[in-house]
Parts: sequence; structure tokens; C-alpha cells
Amino acid sequence: MPDLSLDLHPENPADSPAIERLHERAFGPGRFARTAFRLREGVEPFTDLCFIARVGTLLVGSIRLSPVVIGQDVQAILLGPITIDPSFQSRGIGAALMKRSLDVAKAKGHRLVILVGDAPYYNRFGFRVVPHGRLTLPGPVDPARLLVAELIEGAFDGVAGPVKGARAN
Repeated sequence: MPDLSLDLHPENPADSPAIERLHERAFGPGRFARTAFRLREGVEPFTDLCFIARVGTLLVGSIRLSPVVIGQDVQAILLGPITIDPSFQSRGIGAALMKRSLDVAKAKGHRLVILVGDAPYYNRFGFRVVPHGRLTLPGPVDPARLLVAELIEGAFDGVAGPVKGARAN
């Protein structure tokens, strides 16, 4: 198959219905019960950090980043969901979305990103497993899947406590 002509764009409100259909196809109705979804519930994502991927006019991928607070006052980002249309997976779309959103987040002064995901995939973007018990989420999470990335070196030093959804600044 030829290389994809991939276009990355900031997400806009008109994209929401297509993104929701993409989430439904990729994750199904069980997505609402996941702990990461609970953190995003009622929280508006950072509009300047959310991106979509298109091949032609077809929306084939989306990444959203939302504000969270760790402990009493540590501002951080929850990455996810990152969703790629099943028929376009394993073509670098997720990596392109990850790179774009993390680069923009760092350029805008964000320091810390957490996510629930597979360490072997996310390690290449600077994520590592959070030491067991250091963060607590509002539901069950496999400790091997709770990951953190420092956008600024040392940003996770001494950070611990419960993670809660927050309002974007």
C-alpha cells in the first residue's frame, strides 16, 4: 500500500461527532467504565493540545489531552484517549499524533503527562511506569499500565497523591 498522505490539524468542535464515532468503533460502550474516562468525565480537554489526523477528508485518528491535578496542587495532563481507526492502525498515525501533542504541550510550558496504557508502546515517547502506590486514581488501574512522562526534567520528583480531573487554565 502506498504511503499515507496524513494531515494533522488541531481538533475543532465540528470534529466531535466523527471523533465520538471513532471512539465507539475503537473502544465500544465499555469505555465509559474505565478509570481514565472517570478522570475526564465533566472535564473539558485542552483545546490547544487536541489533534486529529486525516487522510484526505477521512478522520482516521484523534488525540485528546485533559487537565488533572495530582495531590493538592500539581498541575498535569492526562493523555487520552488516543484513537486510530482500526483500518488505519500500525501506520504511524498514533506516533505522529503523540509527537505533535507532546511537542505542543512542552512548548506551552506543561511539565508532566500521565496516561493509562501499554508501556512497551509509550516508552519511546518518554513514558515510564509510575512507581507502585505513588499515584491513586478514582478506580482500578493495572499498576504496570499507569505511566508518566516528564516534559521538563525533574517534574515528577516528589509528586505523589490522588489524581483528579481539573479545569483547563
